[in-house]
Amino acid sequence: MALSQKLDSWYTDFGRTLPWRGIDNPYRIWLSEIILQQTRIEQGRDYYHRFVEAFPDVQALAAASEEQVLRLWQGLGYYSRARNMHAAAQYIVRELGGTFPSTYEGIARLKGVGRYTAAAVASFAFRLPHPVIDGNVYRFISRLYGIATPIATDAAYREFEALLLKHIDRRRPDRFNAALMDFGSLQCKPKPDCTACPFADECVALGTGKVDLLPVRMPKAQVKHRFFYYFHICWKEGDTTCTFMQRRQGHDIWRGLFEFPLLETEGAIPDDGLHARALDFLKQSFGITHAGLTISDEHRHQLTHRTIHARFIAAELPEEPPFHPSNSLRMTCQEIKNTPLPRLIDRYLHSL
Repeated sequence: MALSQKLDSWYTDFGRTLPWRGIDNPYRIWLSEIILQQTRIEQGRDYYHRFVEAFPDVQALAAASEEQVLRLWQGLGYYSRARNMHAAAQYIVRELGGTFPSTYEGIARLKGVGRYTAAAVASFAFRLPHPVIDGNVYRFISRLYGIATPIATDAAYREFEALLLKHIDRRRPDRFNAALMDFGSLQCKPKPDCTACPFADECVALGTGKVDLLPVRMPKAQVKHRFFYYFHICWKEGDTTCTFMQRRQGHDIWRGLFEFPLLETEGAIPDDGLHARALDFLKQSFGITHAGLTISDEHRHQLTHRTIHARFIAAELPEEPPFHPSNSLRMTCQEIKNTPLPRLIDRYLHSL
């Protein structure tokens, strides 16, 4: 039995029911694919519903402010995805008259769209025969055919794409791709149950004892450690608590999100010197000469290639500081609730 036929039979019994499947709305399919990049389906499903409710079509997303989009995205990480998605929506409305591109090449020109996302939208929304190749597909196909080419390389993508183009069901490429992804995710898992696999008799990896060795991966990039010291400066104005926030700029992590005034150092500041270093920062940046400080334990936040070691230094003041840096914005607690924040800052605020 051909690959597409076996997959289709398995998919009939075990395929997942997802809110972005079985529809032909390219905007919503694209939205789901952007959200699901680097995101588990269980988490992505909730964000998909939130975005569809807030921005039911591409015109609504394009009309939103970047802050609105980032706030709704908060907690998903990889915030460049949200910014690129917003820019792509504005491009569709401004340059394409609000009509979503209907070819693989047109979809691939959208900001933030790579080969996988272009193939997914093209096949699911327009029934175009472009195979999707994600981590689950690499794992399944490399084991089935015994392919040892290191994945996540251009050479691997071309090799797997050429092979899958021979097998894709050109009448229902959307169903073929959905089955392909689900099989890799649900059946051909990192630690699979090969006794229940319909491809067990023909799987090269199973026959040669290489299930645990495939797919072959490139060495992981070295993780960089960064040390953040956040200053949570608070004072009362009547019944309202105020503080300072700064918006991250440049091409670093969390661009466009808000955080407390930050001191970043090359290494961890020793505990016996932290109080004095914190007071010096407050004096130089805000003119604060006396303040009672509360210093948190370390909050560790893991990103793909970075580990953030953060400590929060709370300074309660009787009144607003005499001056502050030009990039520090005075905010109330209520305003912060409607401001896009890194997950690290949001978790700290919820812990108070």
